[in-house]
Amino acid sequence: MHEELPTAEVERQRDLYGALAQEVRELIDATIRSTVDGEDVEQARAAIAEATARLRKEQIPASFGVRFNSDGTSRPWGNAVVGLRNAVAPPLTIENDPAGRAWSSFHLGAAYEGPPGLVHGGVSALLLDQLLGEAAAAGGKPGMTGTLTLRYRRGTPLGDLRGEAWIDRVEGVKTIVKGHLADADGPTVEAEGIFILPKWARPDFDKHAENKAGRSGAPSRFE
Repeated sequence: MHEELPTAEVERQRDLYGALAQEVRELIDATIRSTVDGEDVEQARAAIAEATARLRKEQIPASFGVRFNSDGTSRPWGNAVVGLRNAVAPPLTIENDPAGRAWSSFHLGAAYEGPPGLVHGGVSALLLDQLLGEAAAAGGKPGMTGTLTLRYRRGTPLGDLRGEAWIDRVEGVKTIVKGHLADADGPTVEAEGIFILPKWARPDFDKHAENKAGRSGAPSRFE
């Protein structure tokens, strides 16, 4: 979605809504771990209900999506992994390079627990799907997740973690990406994903492939 905003306004909203989402993350953690009872819980619930009603006064009609400026700056602020405004997201700050690599260091607290003291396996899959997809895009091979295969080597402890991903190979419209999550003792979950260039993005790819096939005298074949 195109939504043209001056840089100063983007930064203002980043600071404003980013701080709000962070407070909600703190609220989620406090809700899980609180031992207060009775009146304190009722007062907190009433305050939360009031805050929710205040925020509901003006709402966009659907999900946040990804918003772009004409300079290509994107704001995926509703994303469940990197979303600045999404209190479900840790959020991850993902770095990348054009070689097709992506990485992030982050902290997961009580909201992401599965087995006691460990990260939920589905959360690991969620984070790795995002990391692998961003590695593919960074290497100029963006795509939608076709398959995601994970190997859980051992439990991933809650706390400080690091994720890494890299393009392993490219096969036509498919980009195969590998990665892992790790704690201080090394990888805990390994992943391999196949990312497929969507049909709407293929015209230039198909034209290039046809030209290449024509020069070689062999028919082109894409899955």
